[in-house]
Amino acid sequence: MIREIREIPDATARLLDFSSKALAEAGRDIRARNPAFLVTVARGSSDHVASFMKYAVELTAGIPVASVGPSVASIYGAKLRLAGSACLAISQSGKSPDIVAMAEEAKRGGALTVALTNTADSPLARASDHSIDIAAGVEKSVAATKTFVNSAVAGLALLAHCTEDEDLLAALGELPKHFSKAVACDWSRLAGALDDGNSLFILGRGPSFAIANEAALKFKETCGVHAEAYSAAEVMHGPWALVTPGFPVLALAARDRSEPSMAETAEALGAKEATVFMTSDLARNATRLPFAATGHPLTDPLALVVSFYAFVEAFARHRGLNPDEPRNLKKVTETR
Repeated sequence: MIREIREIPDATARLLDFSSKALAEAGRDIRARNPAFLVTVARGSSDHVASFMKYAVELTAGIPVASVGPSVASIYGAKLRLAGSACLAISQSGKSPDIVAMAEEAKRGGALTVALTNTADSPLARASDHSIDIAAGVEKSVAATKTFVNSAVAGLALLAHCTEDEDLLAALGELPKHFSKAVACDWSRLAGALDDGNSLFILGRGPSFAIANEAALKFKETCGVHAEAYSAAEVMHGPWALVTPGFPVLALAARDRSEPSMAETAEALGAKEATVFMTSDLARNATRLPFAATGHPLTDPLALVVSFYAFVEAFARHRGLNPDEPRNLKKVTETR
């Protein structure tokens, strides 16, 4: 896992080079389709990429995005009316039967289908109008890291080509150097706050909320820690009742318009004596964690997840666990 985390900068550079033509063609095709809405199909870490893309697309392209449950096609056999839409299907292996079935149904229903996969000649790739090889290279770790990042980068590149956003394309080109800095960010101070408990909140807002969900999954997969992700707004409702003195909170703040509201929530949690860690210079009642700022609001959250991956791998070993052999899990999970 740690080897693959360190490969992220090179993997991202490889994607942007190797798949540039396919990304541009698919982006142009989506633009020509001018979809009224977009649907996503994914599970696990790939579904967190889909959530990240939902925010990115809605914030910049103004196109509403909905997640479609794969079982709608594979188990229930429902027919969806998707004329005038685009469908983004995301799968590392590209062969989970339910993901493939939903992509096929989306195409039959009239959607333009685009697959993001790390397996170029997979059933999902063959079932889709456009297939993007995320070019992450072989990933042996059960916990996805570089495939998550490359899938998200590929999704942003599609968006940039679709909307002809030269600023976003330029920001993507700078990501390898930012990811190199992100891997080196030291979050070890967080470990001490987690030693005495087995639960924490992870907060985000907008695109970083998707990153919070990914981080919560990795805590469960590699560390046996029960982590729950919440919007920094939503946590103020029911979950607030669980906050007691010393309760650990990780606030993943990006350099975007949500950062001040994230700081307000961190301040309120700190006032309740929670132990809050935050990736922001606006942190007051929180311990500041170092971050690699990327200069763009959509790429900034991806640098945060790279820093988190480096931390969580080390934290698993700190707990006496082997992050490369998580209990009950295997690399490829095929669901129906």
